[in-house]
Amino acid sequence: MKLRKGSQDATGLTFGLVASKFNKFVTSRLLSECVKALTKAGVSDEAIEVVRVPGAFEIPLVARQLARSGRFDAVICLGAVIRGDTPHFEYISAEVSRGVLQASMESNVPVVFGVLTTDTVAQAIERADPAKLNRGADAAKTAIEMVNVMRLLKKEGNEDVPTAASSRRAGRSATRPKR
Repeated sequence: MKLRKGSQDATGLTFGLVASKFNKFVTSRLLSECVKALTKAGVSDEAIEVVRVPGAFEIPLVARQLARSGRFDAVICLGAVIRGDTPHFEYISAEVSRGVLQASMESNVPVVFGVLTTDTVAQAIERADPAKLNRGADAAKTAIEMVNVMRLLKKEGNEDVPTAASSRRAGRSATRPKR
C-alpha cells in the first residue's frame, strides 16, 4: 500500500482568499482566523491576497479567476449562508458549492470551500468562534494540506498538477498549455 498525505508546512506558498462581505459579523471572523492559521504555518503576509465580494453567490467567479491566474498555490473561499424563511438559502448554497468545485476542477488548483451553510445565526457564530472550531482556520489547514498533496502527485509524474511557482517560472497561467 502506498500512502500519500500532505504536510502542514506552508513556507513559500501563496494563497488567494475570497471572502463574502454579506454576514460580515461572521465572515470577518472566518477571514481573520484563516489568515492567522496561514501565517502560523509559515505563509508571509505578502503571499496572501484577499478579495472581498458582496455575497456568497459572487465567490465562485472570483475564486475561478484567482485559481486560473497562476499566482496562487491555492484559493480559499469564505462566506456564510444562513437559512431564512424563503428557498433562497437552497439556491445560493447549491450554486456556491457547485461553483467552487468547478473553479477547482477547471484550474487544477485547490479551491477550498470555507463557506458556512447554517440553519441559524447562532450556528454560524459558533462555527466562526476563534475559541472553538473556527471554520476559517480549518479551511486554511485544508488548503495547505491540499497544496502539499498536489505537489507530491506532481513529483510522482502527474504532469496535470500545476503549481503557482511552476506557472510563474514558465511565465504562463496554470491552465494555459505550453506552446
